[in-house]
Amino acid sequence: MDLTLDNLACRRAGRLVYRDLCFRVEASQAAALRGPNGVGKSTLLRQLAGLIPVAGGDAQLGKASLASNPQGFQEQVAYAGHLDAVKSALSIGENLMLWAGINGTDAARARAALARFGLDAIAARPAAQCSAGQRRRLGLARLLVADRPLWLLDEPTVSLDADASALIADLVREHIAAGGMALIATHVPLGLGDIPTLEMTPPDAAAGHQGDPFLAGAWA
Repeated sequence: MDLTLDNLACRRAGRLVYRDLCFRVEASQAAALRGPNGVGKSTLLRQLAGLIPVAGGDAQLGKASLASNPQGFQEQVAYAGHLDAVKSALSIGENLMLWAGINGTDAARARAALARFGLDAIAARPAAQCSAGQRRRLGLARLLVADRPLWLLDEPTVSLDADASALIADLVREHIAAGGMALIATHVPLGLGDIPTLEMTPPDAAAGHQGDPFLAGAWA
């Protein structure tokens, strides 16, 4: 199973964020998203996670089309964005058990994920009392309780210390060694060596207004 972007485009609030994106991530491969702030890296990951509609082109994940079968595409994706999807009213352990239940994963696997991220000793702590790094580790632990071939990671090492950042690199290596894929937006080296990179650039001003008369100045 491969991920293929085929002239993919996205609009937000009527403005073209990107268009004509073509890229390929093969099975057992990690790839990086790079580019200046605001260029659309997070938007692309959210689109591939099924949270933003396709405005043109397509993305294929195996036989699933993001444009024509977004649910089938989404069912093969694990997304870790800027927000950690942590319920403050629940404990650390309860948060991960909730995600394990949603994904049909048993409790033993959730406990193993907590241990892998060094959270088992504080599993009973309310998530509201967690530090930023602890919340980040808890959010990323969700990757280990979902059997999804494609990981979409948005700046996964934010708020993490050196040891936790190294753990993320180890987990990505293990995931791709098992035949998975990872697409990672990051501004810092992850310790994954020389991996394929999609360099994103802003669309030109005319392209950004294409198809929207108001943004193109028809109101003037």
